[in-house]
Amino acid sequence: MTTIRLWAPGADRADLVLGTESLPMSPTGDGHYTIDVPPGTDYLLSVDGREPRPDPRSAWQPYGVHDASRAFDVAAHAWTDSDWGGIDVLGAVFYELHIGTFTPDGTLDAAIAKLDHLRDLGIDIVELMPVAAFPGRRGWGYDGVDLYAVHEAYGGPAALQRFVDAAHQRGLGVALDVVYNHLGASGNYLAEFGPYFTERHQTPWGAGLNLDGPDGDGVRAYVVDNALRWFRDFHLDALRLDAVHAIQDDSPTHILAEIAARVAELEQEVGRPLGLVAESDLNDVAMVTPIPEGGYGMDAQWADDVHHALHAWLTGETFGYYVDFGSADVLAHALRRVFVHEGGHSTFRGRDWGRPVPDDTERRRFVTFAQNHDQVGNRALGDRPEARLEPGTIAGGAALLLLSPFSPMLFQGQEWGTRSPFQFFTDHGPDLAEIVVEGRKQEFAGHGWEELYGGDVEVPSPQDPATFERSKLPWDEVDDPGHAAMLAWYRDLIALRRSAFGDGATDQHPEADHGDGWFRMTRGPLSVVVAPGPEGRQVAEPAGTALELIFGDVTVSDDGVVSLPAHGVAVLRRPERR
Repeated sequence: MTTIRLWAPGADRADLVLGTESLPMSPTGDGHYTIDVPPGTDYLLSVDGREPRPDPRSAWQPYGVHDASRAFDVAAHAWTDSDWGGIDVLGAVFYELHIGTFTPDGTLDAAIAKLDHLRDLGIDIVELMPVAAFPGRRGWGYDGVDLYAVHEAYGGPAALQRFVDAAHQRGLGVALDVVYNHLGASGNYLAEFGPYFTERHQTPWGAGLNLDGPDGDGVRAYVVDNALRWFRDFHLDALRLDAVHAIQDDSPTHILAEIAARVAELEQEVGRPLGLVAESDLNDVAMVTPIPEGGYGMDAQWADDVHHALHAWLTGETFGYYVDFGSADVLAHALRRVFVHEGGHSTFRGRDWGRPVPDDTERRRFVTFAQNHDQVGNRALGDRPEARLEPGTIAGGAALLLLSPFSPMLFQGQEWGTRSPFQFFTDHGPDLAEIVVEGRKQEFAGHGWEELYGGDVEVPSPQDPATFERSKLPWDEVDDPGHAAMLAWYRDLIALRRSAFGDGATDQHPEADHGDGWFRMTRGPLSVVVAPGPEGRQVAEPAGTALELIFGDVTVSDDGVVSLPAHGVAVLRRPERR
């Protein structure tokens, strides 16, 4: 039997509804009600005789977010990963993917067939964009409303178990993107069961979660239990917590710290590492500071400033939030210090922003990237850097990223240099469709896209199925000679990263310098020299420096002068210091 558990603290009674039949649930005395049903049972829940709604803790919504839940037996899967010892997120190479566009079929089972590709590439952790059930069939997943369910179009909860099991068989860890800062608008019935939200806290999506008010303990349990179940019932290795800066909690113990403490307890119980990675816009190392030292206890956090510095330097884009980026000096600062805004003025925000990262903070605690779903998909056309830059320039950015001391992440298709877009797509009903389409147009008004794209820009409609179809990965590109060469470059870089630095715990602070048309990062024995422009450059290295990896026709003279062609990059091994 499967136990259905409902939190409804203000209710006089709660019922499980089977068609026209209502079965009373048993109160437990703490605002919860329970009842056991056979796995596979389709049901709704009702409080005080009101309209039946989907289960807030439903694992399975086979008919969508507005209809019946289905009881799921989490123990039914016969796991084959008993030898899996887990994986540490620190120093790992991540790979972010969106299940719906990663393969033509857009399912978890279809994605299993691509895991060998990721293993051979050298990936450590496959990071899934949110799979929590959301309205319609297609979407990014950040408007999820059934946080415990796995989106039916992806295959449902059993498919996620199969995917994780298959990944572990190949030595790959799996991370899941979870959203605790808000819920979507369509299909969100939580407020009908209890005080899940409060007007005391406002977010860009409406009232905030009631994590710190009356009955807040029940809401906190809803969030914390959700995090734990992904590790326990689905054997996940890490969670990426979306936009934690938008989580408002004035409790003595912040919800992030509570999650971290409870996950640490579960980690001891299951005997393998369980990682927590926060996406934070605050530029505050408190995210990865241990709880006893006053921090939130996250293992790692995304570092957008490194992306902005690298992207703006490679592309020359300095509009919008890139306004304080673009120079080689800023890129060097980001590679050495992580945060560009570390207490000084942020032009985009119009205020001072951030705090410095102490030198003794491991750089592996910062996940960095040249692309991700936000930085590609939130451009007006969802275009990637490859659409504008020469392959050699892209290769140079990849070398700086993958040989840095951070924990690098690739975005689906980046490894072979695909130029296919990743755009913002939704599948809302008539209640939200027009609002979303118009909101997207307004969001991009005045961003300077016309200048970038060379004319008027028509933002693709998120509701148009063609927008979703354009975002699917063209796997047939992989065997094309140009794309195959880029794939080999990424594979070689990841292998070199592993052989030169292991888990990345050493050589945490690279040196960086630059000159007219070139940039160099030196970390331990390796030197990465990039000439991204249309003219070749000569750069002096110590005598005895040898070529390790090259993209383009690169030579090194006996006295250490590196000659790079236009859009060239070289990874060199310097002689040992004595």
